[in-house]
Amino acid sequence: MDFEKAPVQAPPPQSPEGCLAVAIRLPVRIVVLVLVVPVRMVWDALVVGGRFLNDTLLRPLGRALLWVGRALFVWPWVALWRYAVVPVGKGLAWLGHVLLVVPAVWVYRQVLTPLGRAIAWLVRGVGAGLAWVFGVIGAALGWVFGVTGAGLRWVYARVLTPVGHAIAWVLRGIGAVLAAVGIGIYAGAAWLVRYLVVVPALWIHQYVLTPVGRAIAWVAEGAAWLVRMIFTGIGAAFYWTARILLVLPALAVWRWVLVPVGRVLAVIVREVGEALGHAWRVAGRISLAVGRFLGTLSRWIFVEPVRWVYRTVLTPLGHVVRDTVLRPAAEAARSVGRATRQALTAARESARQARADFRRMLFGTPAEPQAVARREPAAAETRTLGSSTTALTKD
Repeated sequence: MDFEKAPVQAPPPQSPEGCLAVAIRLPVRIVVLVLVVPVRMVWDALVVGGRFLNDTLLRPLGRALLWVGRALFVWPWVALWRYAVVPVGKGLAWLGHVLLVVPAVWVYRQVLTPLGRAIAWLVRGVGAGLAWVFGVIGAALGWVFGVTGAGLRWVYARVLTPVGHAIAWVLRGIGAVLAAVGIGIYAGAAWLVRYLVVVPALWIHQYVLTPVGRAIAWVAEGAAWLVRMIFTGIGAAFYWTARILLVLPALAVWRWVLVPVGRVLAVIVREVGEALGHAWRVAGRISLAVGRFLGTLSRWIFVEPVRWVYRTVLTPLGHVVRDTVLRPAAEAARSVGRATRQALTAARESARQARADFRRMLFGTPAEPQAVARREPAAAETRTLGSSTTALTKD
């Protein structure tokens, strides 16, 4: 990368600071540093102590409690499931298959299926007989209903139809008379209502109610205008009074008192915040230096003597204990484990052989697979480069 052609970024422009910020900064930072250094050193000491406590006590204790919890609550249930529930369940499943499923399948195939087929054949025969009987009965009933229907059709065409036409002609005449009478009564009532109700009502609405309503509306508009003007004047008076007595003094107090005081307080708060941050960082450097000094001192006083004792005394002693005690004990434990595994393997093989003998005793020896004629030659007559199995080239 060409560093000569890389653009150089100018530092961001800093806003000019007033004399008030410069005068406040130095004493505030000194006071804050004096107050923050003890707090930061106590905080760092607590952090180091918490980490040491977590690494040396809490984490090993948690792992030990986790191991104890697994040993007391998880592993016994796993062993019970694996070595008791699962084998018992498999045995019950095999027993249920032998005692329930196999007899049920035999009963279904040898008893229920032939019985169901016999019942189906009997039902089909009975159904065919009933169908023939009902067919004969239906034919007889159809002939009877045909004869009865022909008689009823003659009565309807020769008797009921002329009587119905006569009754309909009489009812049409009565309806026409009643319609004429109703039309006359309706026309008379309509004329009376028009000239006794509608025409007087229109005259009263046009020459009485309309002028009176217009006069009332004009008076209401005038009264509303007068009331509106009165309330407008009162509102203007209240507005200017409140503006002169409240708004202008409050605006002056805000502009000439609160804003300058707020700016001074903002400068003080900003400088105090920056001083706190600066003091916290400086206290961190001081606490780090003190911690390194104390760590070096504790290492030369405690750690180095303990390390020398571990290297020069405990390590040779541990090697002697390992070679003379632990390794022979481990070899003896491994030999016991091998003997135990061999005994368990022999017991498992004996149990498997006993199950096989019990199965052969109950169900007999299974049929051996029949040999199938293969197209390929047997093992003794395999093809080689020096011989052939074809009829033309066979030796």
